[in-house]
Amino acid sequence: MSFVTNLRRYRPGPGMLVSAAFIGPGTVTACTLAGAKFGYALLWALLFATFATIILQGMASRVALVTRKGLGEAIMDALPTGAPRIASAILLLVALFVGNAAYEGGNIIGGSLGLAALTGDSDAGYWPLVIGLLAIFLLAAGKLKWLEKLLIGMVVLMSLSFIAALFVTRPDFGAMFSGFVPSIPYGAALNAMALIGTTIVPYNLFLQAGTTLRHWGRNQVDEAAFESGISIGLGGLVSIASVATAASAIFGTGQTIENAVDMAKQIEPLYGEFARIALGLGLLGAGLTSAITAPLATGYIVSEIWRSGDRKMRERRMRWTAMVIAIVGTIVASAGYKPVEVILLAQVANGLALPFVAFFLLWIVNRKDIMQEYGIGKAHLAAGWLVALICLGLGIRALSSAFGLI
Repeated sequence: MSFVTNLRRYRPGPGMLVSAAFIGPGTVTACTLAGAKFGYALLWALLFATFATIILQGMASRVALVTRKGLGEAIMDALPTGAPRIASAILLLVALFVGNAAYEGGNIIGGSLGLAALTGDSDAGYWPLVIGLLAIFLLAAGKLKWLEKLLIGMVVLMSLSFIAALFVTRPDFGAMFSGFVPSIPYGAALNAMALIGTTIVPYNLFLQAGTTLRHWGRNQVDEAAFESGISIGLGGLVSIASVATAASAIFGTGQTIENAVDMAKQIEPLYGEFARIALGLGLLGAGLTSAITAPLATGYIVSEIWRSGDRKMRERRMRWTAMVIAIVGTIVASAGYKPVEVILLAQVANGLALPFVAFFLLWIVNRKDIMQEYGIGKAHLAAGWLVALICLGLGIRALSSAFGLI
């Protein structure tokens, strides 16, 4: 089937939820700082990160469709019984549960910053509570299909907001395209790693696998891969637009910013109120979508590894786990301080989980007894191993940063 035919039949699905998850406040902040400090020079890092995410997420989707299991369940079943399986389950549960609870606080704070940018009321300390309670309500009351449609709609709104902000700032497209040629300006190495690390997120692999089972059948591996590639590619374009907006509006002006809200305030006198509103809507969307998807992913992980009970029991366990994550994140975000210690703990959790999940995913997708005729080709496998090794480097970098080594 041709690309054009597939594109005409495209309908957003699990891949769009992954985009909703990784375009969070952390990603927007990393993109904003990269563009403000180094202009368009690091756009290549986002291009690579987008393709790497498409590769890993596609593998997670393939494993789910072939095995008819979530990724957590597939990993557990592929491991030997006894100590290896128990140790792996504990590592996954602790690392991803603790890490996602910490990131949830950041997601809620990011969404509240978007509201602050929209309203101009930066001193409203109740915004995190508003965003947190909204996320908890949606997780508690919303059906999964309804939540997915809401998230897809918010990704579309977020995409339009960031792309509109980009065109308002009138970027230099010639310089922008030159940024896709790999180069690392002096002092930009950690920023490049941050752009990659905020795009390749371990819990998204579980989120995609779990939601893929509800959208596609076993014989629709190619269709699922196409949807995932297009949707995640759209997410990558949003991240690229965030970098380019900061590059065109801030780079070289001598202004200092710490996040997208600072940029929204500083570009309003130059580009008008619309620019501030567009960035505020984008950041609000980034925070709220991530505040929903991070708890959902954790719920999938817990229900797949803790498999006792019938289907309804597991669904209730998933929903309650998601709500606990959202409640903890709301408490952290509403505490009135920057949760530095919790963020460091999240870095440790991400550093442990990312390479672990990536290598296990590749191990499973390369097993003929599991994948049968749905295995991947040598070139695809080689690309996967390259991405997994980079994930290992990202994990080491996250741990080193958390313990003050870099």
